Amino acid sequence: MQSEFDSIIAEQFEFVKSVTVKANKTVNVLRHKKSGKKMVVINGKGKKDVYDFLMGISHPNLPRIYSVEVEDDKLKVYEDYIDGITVGDVLQTGLYKESGVKAVVTGVCSALDVLHNSNIIHRDIKPENVIVDTSGNIRLIDFDSARIYKTYQPLDTAFTGTAGFAAPEQFAISQTDPRTDIFALGIMMNVMLTGEHPSKKLYGGRYGRIIEKCICVDPNGRFQSAKALAQSL
Repeated sequence: MQSEFDSIIAEQFEFVKSVTVKANKTVNVLRHKKSGKKMVVINGKGKKDVYDFLMGISHPNLPRIYSVEVEDDKLKVYEDYIDGITVGDVLQTGLYKESGVKAVVTGVCSALDVLHNSNIIHRDIKPENVIVDTSGNIRLIDFDSARIYKTYQPLDTAFTGTAGFAAPEQFAISQTDPRTDIFALGIMMNVMLTGEHPSKKLYGGRYGRIIEKCICVDPNGRFQSAKALAQSL
């Protein structure tokens, strides 16, 4: 059944292109017929309570969510279109310098600070989920794997995330918490600087020591907050 919001979208917007077409997820770009402003509509997985939180805030390092609905056990999310390039796309052309890593990671940490203070864990930090928009602003996207941390839950019920970036606790060893995102951010930093996973090639110097702290197997050995990681840079 089409919601009132869907009806407005169908009347005022036109289809532009499909960004993602998978069995469990589609991402389409729409354009407002009069203003030309673009919007993204996502049909896929995710937790409604996470998107409900995002819909209630406006933050420069997070996407603007306009509507979230559940249809046939899938989420339909309308959000702002971000014009830019992902960190993954940048890495196709070359590596980052430390100054570039600092700028990107500081922006991601700013987004994570807001999320973590509301007990939301992203759980899929990776180059493809970080966009540098046309103004140079850093935006953290894709909340398919995000969940709300519950203090009484001993472990995650199932693995979610991206292999290579996922922290050990994401493999149902224990419950994920904000330090899980710190681990993945450390992996991403190393990839940005070396093009390799730290298990193959660990970056040296001060940033190398920061990365090592991020990816400590024991969560207690990592930076305990995104703000602490940002301050270390």
